[in-house]
Amino acid sequence: MSSETLDPDNTPATLVIVGAGPRGTGLIERIAANAPELYAGPGLEIHLVDPHPPGAGRIWRTAQSPLLWMNSHAEDVTMFTDESVEMAGPVRPGPTLHEWAGIDGRTFADRQVQGAYLRWVHEQAVAALPPGITVHHHQGRALRVSGPRDGRQRIRLEGRDQPLDADLVVLALGHLDAELDDEQTGLAAYAAEHGLVHLPPDFTADSDLSALPAGEPVLVRGFGLAFVDLMVLLTEGRGGRYEGDTYLPSGREPVLYVGSRRGVPYHSKIGYDWTGERPPLPRFLGPAETDALLARPGGFDFRRDVWPLVEKELGFAHYHRLFTAHPERTAIAWTDFEEKYAAASEGAEREALVASAVPDPRDRLDLAALDRPLDGVTYGSFEEFQEGLRGYVEGDLARRHDPVHSADLAVFLGLLSVYGQLVRLGDIGSGWHGFFSYLASGPPGPRLRQLLALSRAGVLKFVGADMAVHAGDGVFRASSPTVPGFRVEARALVEARLPEPTLRRALDPLLRRLHADGAGETPDGLLRVDRADGRVLDRAGRPHPRRFALGPHTDGRTPGAFTRPRTGGPAFRQNDATARAVLVFLRDLGADAVG
Repeated sequence: MSSETLDPDNTPATLVIVGAGPRGTGLIERIAANAPELYAGPGLEIHLVDPHPPGAGRIWRTAQSPLLWMNSHAEDVTMFTDESVEMAGPVRPGPTLHEWAGIDGRTFADRQVQGAYLRWVHEQAVAALPPGITVHHHQGRALRVSGPRDGRQRIRLEGRDQPLDADLVVLALGHLDAELDDEQTGLAAYAAEHGLVHLPPDFTADSDLSALPAGEPVLVRGFGLAFVDLMVLLTEGRGGRYEGDTYLPSGREPVLYVGSRRGVPYHSKIGYDWTGERPPLPRFLGPAETDALLARPGGFDFRRDVWPLVEKELGFAHYHRLFTAHPERTAIAWTDFEEKYAAASEGAEREALVASAVPDPRDRLDLAALDRPLDGVTYGSFEEFQEGLRGYVEGDLARRHDPVHSADLAVFLGLLSVYGQLVRLGDIGSGWHGFFSYLASGPPGPRLRQLLALSRAGVLKFVGADMAVHAGDGVFRASSPTVPGFRVEARALVEARLPEPTLRRALDPLLRRLHADGAGETPDGLLRVDRADGRVLDRAGRPHPRRFALGPHTDGRTPGAFTRPRTGGPAFRQNDATARAVLVFLRDLGADAVG
């Protein structure tokens, strides 16, 4: 790290960044890019506060099992800006993960490789800082931020008597732990009383899985990426192995009974590349529509005012690809369809247009059916459902790896475009984020093939949709309306999902204290921030001049701190805006001091 000697007659400005993971690294990269234009002060000291290694942070640290993969191709992971990012600062290109690591772009790299990449990006960002800007890493937790709105901020650190004083603070905390909600508290208490095992929502790599005994049934609630990690660690992680499409157990595995609200795993990552013309996005949900929603005097309702635009945008992406790449499966010309689609009102009129123009129902976009494929579906027996869900997963894998269905990839591009707009709207509820992850951020195809092998081997069993868990008679019981009358009992329950990042329930003491001191929160409990630059808002909606926040604990949360190249990178845009606001504030602060 830089260790420039500053002019003793001048006092350097001080910035504290709480969180040294990829979001904190991205902010430093943007400070380095923008400082030559915006900052010529006597110096700047940046203090990074995080108990985990700079760059990788907690989630991507290299000290975790090499069995755990990323869920994106290595060519689709970058920490660097490009011309697609709409920002005021300069583009500073850099290598994607696959270019840096020298691996095949279609590889799903393990998280140790990603952690090494993030560490390198961090080192490059620090090295790119202009002379006079220094970086210091404090390996520990920040406990509290205090200080007046118009004065220096004080950051208390765990295990350190003297606080850090700073002109500005940026909270880039990443994913956080949370206290248990009422249901989880009750289940945990029951488990403690009856000698059961209850693992609450957590980051799977941090969970103590040794309490799950071999050969015993374990209820698992959650079918997303946290479940995939759990599945890997309890099978290959216990000595099992795959030979082709067959799983050979080690005998140390528990028997996993998994279900969730949807009752199905997240959709497989798409396994082919884009070719040909891209849909011209945004079309129905772009900056103008977002501006209009933000300008509504009475605010907006997501389901009533925003979701119809989302549906229309995703439908446009889907049908543009279908008509331009697969015209033999359509009944009219694209120009005619596009004109009528744009003019069609919601609901029946648009459905009638699609039915007349797209003969095969399998080529029509049905978001409701995609979202809840088991709604209204029942099976006569548990065994029938196992076979039925294996068929569903096999069908999903086949479709997501067949470019004949390339309209699915167009919908993925539409989801990215929509997300870039919805970030500007602030808190839109948790439903959208779950829907996006389910469709666009699912597991690699090989993971679902492993899931099928585990099912055939009897190590993994499916419970169904709307999985309910009850505690009684000294055990946990799970059931689902997908298989009426079926019940399974177990002495262990795993909640395979991430904790909810809310202000009131966060275990992070800094956030809890921030809430107690008057920081604003959304109805879902997220920290409210100014959409322009990330400044923390109080309960009256006033931006704090000296406190910023970026990441999933805020209502400006994005799909991730890094992204695929040439897709606009909402997190990169936010990092740039915050970095520029930080540099301008510190520059003006120095000018005022001189004046």
